[in-house]
Amino acid sequence: MNENTFKERLKLFFIKNQRSSLRIRLFNFSLKLLSCFLYIVRVLLDDPTQGLGCKELNRSCSNQNYTPGTIDWSPIIWVNRSLPLWGLQVSVAVISLFETLLLSYLSYKGNIWEQILRIPFLLEIINAVPFIITIFWPVLRNLFIPVFLNCWLAKHALENMINDLHRAIQRTQSAMFNQVLILISTLLCLIFTCICGIQHLERAGNRLTLFDSLYFCIVTFSTVGFGDVTPKIWPSKLLVVIMICVALVVLPIQFEQLAYLWMERQKSGGNYSRYRAQTEKHVVLCVSSLKIDLLMDFLNEFYAHPRLQDYYVVILCPTEMDAQVRRVLQIPMWSQRVIYLQGSALKDQDLLRAKMDNAEACFILSSRCEVDRTAADHQTILRAWAVKDFAPNCPLYVQILKPENKFHIKFADPSLCEEEFKYAMLALNCICPATSTLITLLVHTSRGHTAPWEAFRQLTGTKQTLNRESQQSPEQWQKMYGRCSGNEVYHINLEESTFFAEYEGKSFTYASFHAHKKFGVCLIGVRKEDNKNILLNPGPRYIMSSTDICFYINITKEENSAFKKQEKHRKNHESKLSYHGASRLPVHSIIASMGTVAIDLQDTGCRGASGATLALPAQGGREGRRPSIAPVLEVADSSSLPTCDLLSDQSEDETTPSDEEVSAGFEYAKGYPPYSPYIGSSPTFCHLLHEKVPFCCLRLDKGCQHNYYEDAKAYGFKNKLIIVAAETAGNGLYNFIVPLRAYYRPKKELNPIVLLLDNPLDDLLRCGVTFAANMVVVDKESTMSAEEDYMADAKTIVNVQTLFRLFSSLSIITELTHPANMRFMQFRAKDCYSLALSKLEKKEREKGSNLAFMFRLPFAAGRVFSISMLDTLLYQSFVKDYMISITRLLLGLDTTPGSGFLCSMKITEEDLWIRTYARLYQKLCSSTGDIPIGVYRTESQKLTTSESQISISVEDWEDTKDTKEQFSCRGNHRNSTSSDQSDHPLLRRKSMQWARRLSRRAPRHSAKTAEKINQQRMNLYRRSERQELAELVKNRMKHLGLSPAGYDEMNDHQNTLSYILINPSPDTRLELNDIVYLIRPDPLTYVPNAGPSRKNSFCNTVGQDTREETQL
Repeated sequence: MNENTFKERLKLFFIKNQRSSLRIRLFNFSLKLLSCFLYIVRVLLDDPTQGLGCKELNRSCSNQNYTPGTIDWSPIIWVNRSLPLWGLQVSVAVISLFETLLLSYLSYKGNIWEQILRIPFLLEIINAVPFIITIFWPVLRNLFIPVFLNCWLAKHALENMINDLHRAIQRTQSAMFNQVLILISTLLCLIFTCICGIQHLERAGNRLTLFDSLYFCIVTFSTVGFGDVTPKIWPSKLLVVIMICVALVVLPIQFEQLAYLWMERQKSGGNYSRYRAQTEKHVVLCVSSLKIDLLMDFLNEFYAHPRLQDYYVVILCPTEMDAQVRRVLQIPMWSQRVIYLQGSALKDQDLLRAKMDNAEACFILSSRCEVDRTAADHQTILRAWAVKDFAPNCPLYVQILKPENKFHIKFADPSLCEEEFKYAMLALNCICPATSTLITLLVHTSRGHTAPWEAFRQLTGTKQTLNRESQQSPEQWQKMYGRCSGNEVYHINLEESTFFAEYEGKSFTYASFHAHKKFGVCLIGVRKEDNKNILLNPGPRYIMSSTDICFYINITKEENSAFKKQEKHRKNHESKLSYHGASRLPVHSIIASMGTVAIDLQDTGCRGASGATLALPAQGGREGRRPSIAPVLEVADSSSLPTCDLLSDQSEDETTPSDEEVSAGFEYAKGYPPYSPYIGSSPTFCHLLHEKVPFCCLRLDKGCQHNYYEDAKAYGFKNKLIIVAAETAGNGLYNFIVPLRAYYRPKKELNPIVLLLDNPLDDLLRCGVTFAANMVVVDKESTMSAEEDYMADAKTIVNVQTLFRLFSSLSIITELTHPANMRFMQFRAKDCYSLALSKLEKKEREKGSNLAFMFRLPFAAGRVFSISMLDTLLYQSFVKDYMISITRLLLGLDTTPGSGFLCSMKITEEDLWIRTYARLYQKLCSSTGDIPIGVYRTESQKLTTSESQISISVEDWEDTKDTKEQFSCRGNHRNSTSSDQSDHPLLRRKSMQWARRLSRRAPRHSAKTAEKINQQRMNLYRRSERQELAELVKNRMKHLGLSPAGYDEMNDHQNTLSYILINPSPDTRLELNDIVYLIRPDPLTYVPNAGPSRKNSFCNTVGQDTREETQL
């Protein structure tokens, strides 16, 4: 095609070029509106009584007499049109016709009839050609021409103009806007056509004005129909019928299209306006599928912070909003804050709809319910890349599932890897009980469950199965546990703090102890102004500076607390009266104010290697005095700090490996793992073997050329096993093994780790489940995509319940996908205490609690957790950007030089002299520099006889001669034990019938045989379900050639409950077997520069004291 021809140049100007085409269509639209306006002017100036048309054509219309039933057509055919008005209308008509013919010529593609028969072309001919004819035939200048039909041409020009406008400015308005514009213009054209048509036809009837015609059309189209204005002649009546029919056909089609677009817009969510994005703050949540639990967790956690109340949440999700989410978002509290947009983060148009470039932050979450978690991570990575490409300055908060995919999202401000946290918490649960519960409670924004024990008392007060003595204990533990669960991690600048400002220039341990003593807050870490790294418990050598950021645990942050600043001059004066050396300590700064009366001080030096507890201080001949605790020094005394080399073990028995260790090949060295399982894993200093173990030796159940062992018992491990039951051996297991092999754990306390990829009973017995310390069950990924979301944990729950019934003394730790499924762990259908807790959970959920399940015994004891609960850690990072870093340090995922680590100690009988938590705080700070942050407490649960302890007396079942008495007797037993046969399957009908038939069919046997059979029958009666399971396990062990000596079938933990007290009050009494969570200083910070002094006896003593007195 030759673009240099005149036609192509015209086509380029009138059609192809967007801007020039837009100008042409705008001019055409203006002409049509001008023609309609001139028609209205002509109507207003016209007088139908003058009959100008008859005077011009006297030959045809003079002296005509009309009968009453006839219509005078002359007012309809002829109108009064002034000469200037006629000139304007002719000019407009000529221009319009010329433009139409030119555009038809340029659009001609070989079919002339296609151009001629178009409705716009026909309307243009009808409205323009008669005016041109009047130029050559002046007698027709007053002929009526339906110029008002140009409104339809104006509508057509408007649609084309909008399309050209979109092309010219390279922006697309929504289909809803276009459809609304078409509907409005169609409706206006219908009304305008009807008004002008009725008014003109009624010139021969009622002679209506334009306003009367408008009134009539509105009343008629609105179906009101007052009847005060009606058409009188049949042409006008016919026009009304035609217009109503057209309206009934055209308008419903337009409304249907508009309704369809409206429904589609409701599904897609529309747009977030640019004006709102520039004037108000909003965050964007990108997910692949939005579930109601995820939505509510995000909203409750996000809006729990007062400073975020004015933020809007824009949800960008590719799937349609389900019914539950729609109902929630219709609640007024959320409908004004949450905007749902259906779209993809990979499309710039959808990111533009969400105004991502103006967003304060973008949260990108992975779908953990996918079977292929790697594919889910790939989708998350693409979303993160798309958002970063579209809005480089928007902060990203990304959740990833697999650790090997972390390095793809290094650019994200904070990122959270699910498997890293999951395996790290599972590992720490084995050495620090209930670490998962501790972390979960710390990272949740809680208002503090301060009164759940009242609801529990109401629920349990009517239960006859709980005696009065046992009612008080559950209420008390829930009171303490619920109150302490409100503790969170906060931060504040030292110089701006009421809690810590007075400790500037003093040691960290001094500040932590005295802040806890005075205000009840637990100072756990600091961050220097010029350093981004957070240091957890940097130790007594760290001196507090005014520019330091302090991180502390408390019920509420300092800004909202009731403490007021006190006089600083008095404090400074008292501090100046302090000491200049360890021998010049005044009494008032030595004796703690928590009930300590004694004057004798414990030696701050280290004790011998034989001490394994927080030993009593030497009395030095003074008897009858209560022991005291050494003070926490303002500035650390270098002579009392350990200066030994922790790169080597201090104890002689650890430095020199035993013969058994040498023969077993367990020679450890400390260092960094030589291989990293994935890119981005943090190097951790830990215990390593000198030589790599051959791959064939990793199979525990099969012997090889290096050893012949085929079960865990044969290995003769000194420490109890930790068994990990997982579906696959993924890279995440690295984060499970490393905390258990950390350098600060003594070699003699390292537990063997057994990976069990399948868990039938035989494999469980071979891997040493009967003498294992912990059994870790990882959630099965193959069941993630269940048809019902909450069924994703079904396989894991049933497997754990089987283990719980078979090995009741085994400590089982597991992780679930949905927190609501934690109620099925260690499930007891008829346990009254569990039922009361279930009702309490429902009441807490009705109150809007974020952790309604926190009073469930398995969760409180740290036996189960859900990794989805750590989603709040990502949400909190928007306000508390340090939370992920602190959590990683606590879990051992990151190691920062100078930062401490989480460990635990157990309170024994020798430690009860400490008495209170405040004295323990002082003891630890003054001796080892440890910072306690909480207590894990186990109490006995005084309940009615559990099903594992029920046995059947033979007297109740002596008479078994007929079946009726047998059923009657069984019913009486059911009533007496408040249970049924399904819950206590102690006597099986088939077993009893078998025993009866055996006794009846052998009347001729000898007395010895009869006595033996009778003894078997009595044993059968006495068998409980617990005994049956124990016998089953023992038989399998004998069949596998294993000794059943280690299987304790009657020892279970069903009558104990455990819970956590985070940062308890200073006057909390310590109890026997309490486990205290500690943040211990990094031992490597005490490594001296001088080499010869590393192996001296003082260092060994201090190291032994540091390690043994806390009983890791």
